[in-house]
Amino acid sequence: MEAEMQAYFNDLHSEDKNAQYEAFNQIMMAAKEKVDWAYEVWDGLKDDLTHRDNHRRARAGQFLSYLAISDPEKRMLKDFPAVWEVTKDKKFVTARHTLQAIWRIALAGPEQKEMVLQHISDRFIHGADEKNYTLIRFDMIQGLRNFYDETKEEDVRQIALDLIEKEEDPKYKKKYAGVWKNA
Repeated sequence: MEAEMQAYFNDLHSEDKNAQYEAFNQIMMAAKEKVDWAYEVWDGLKDDLTHRDNHRRARAGQFLSYLAISDPEKRMLKDFPAVWEVTKDKKFVTARHTLQAIWRIALAGPEQKEMVLQHISDRFIHGADEKNYTLIRFDMIQGLRNFYDETKEEDVRQIALDLIEKEEDPKYKKKYAGVWKNA
């Protein structure tokens, strides 16, 4: 890993919140493309998924979701349950940040796509008892839209529309459908 990227990872633990924020943004921007340093940080990020600091849990979930495209060994197929668990974190903001990034795992390949779509569909259908489930559903529908915008895969659009049809509350059905307007 080049020194600049290593410095960003170090800055995540800085006392300076601005340095942390800058480091987070730089890592996220870099991880949007394939990188050759994913495995240098992978295990540490995996460990951070259960760290006592919710910021570290959230960052780990987001970074691993983004780094899935840089995972030729397909470690994510084995590690996905730990990332998915952060989407149910006791700190809702931590859960939500991870949930909003998790769609990126589907970009890594057909197996990862199938895994992500299955988990999102199951949770949308069976998660109505969760606290804040309307926000969770919105984030999942938005994630499907983000994936569709990247890939234009019609099956993803259809899955999202089918899930939206299952929403019984007209207010939320309209809100979720709005995400797919012009698609």
